[in-house]
Amino acid sequence: MKRGGGVEDGKKGRKGIERRQLEQVEELLKGFNEYQVFEIVSGLRTCNANVAIYANTKYRDNQMQQIRFGLEKGLDVSCYADPKFKWKQMWQIREGLESGVDVGIYADPKFSDLQMNAIRIGLVKGLDAASYADPEIGSFEMKQIRESMEEAASK
Repeated sequence: MKRGGGVEDGKKGRKGIERRQLEQVEELLKGFNEYQVFEIVSGLRTCNANVAIYANTKYRDNQMQQIRFGLEKGLDVSCYADPKFKWKQMWQIREGLESGVDVGIYADPKFSDLQMNAIRIGLVKGLDAASYADPEIGSFEMKQIRESMEEAASK
């Protein structure tokens, strides 16, 4: 039996995929740009990552990548799988998770990625980063506070 355009049901297209399956995939990927599609396919290929977490057009491709990297490493990405975070913020949170620090102190879109970096480094070094984890404190000042704490701890 032939349908629309004269293509038979079940007829194989390129690489052995049935045309109906290809049409379904195309429909699922509608609205994604080529870079987002790359991240979705990469997640499926590399680690069977649960791409449903990030296969949404509300994420930019570089945000998808940070979520995928976390999934590939078995991290709980729920604390940063939010389009409110820029990709560099996601990177800082993922790095913190990989380092084993409590990212809850800085996993907030109110912090810039540079502020997150200053807090994360303090946590990694065992400092009381809570004392300077305030979105109102600039990243440069946070770095100065952290370095003062490091210096005091080394004496």
